[in-house]
Amino acid sequence: MKAFSTVSLALALAFASGAAVASADLAKAKNCMACHAEAKKLIGPSYKDVAAKYASDKDAVGKLTKKVREGGVGVWGQIPMPANPQVSQADAETLVKWILTAK
Repeated sequence: MKAFSTVSLALALAFASGAAVASADLAKAKNCMACHAEAKKLIGPSYKDVAAKYASDKDAVGKLTKKVREGGVGVWGQIPMPANPQVSQADAETLVKWILTAK
């Protein structure tokens, strides 16, 4: 039983790591990294700051997915986030879920 648990844990961690890498690659492919970084503010807020701000917001995934696709201004200052309609709904949701895990 212990061997099974260890293998299951190892597979779960490998899958989670793979998903994180895939999401980071998706962020690069969709040009998110032109304005955002994981741990420091660039033009827009860091992913770490976004995750902290929305940590207790149960509607964060929906709000932020919409923001990725439609853009917005005012939440982080007066520099606007441009609309990204070329990012599919599914990709935007994947990116947002990944961003909200930033520590």
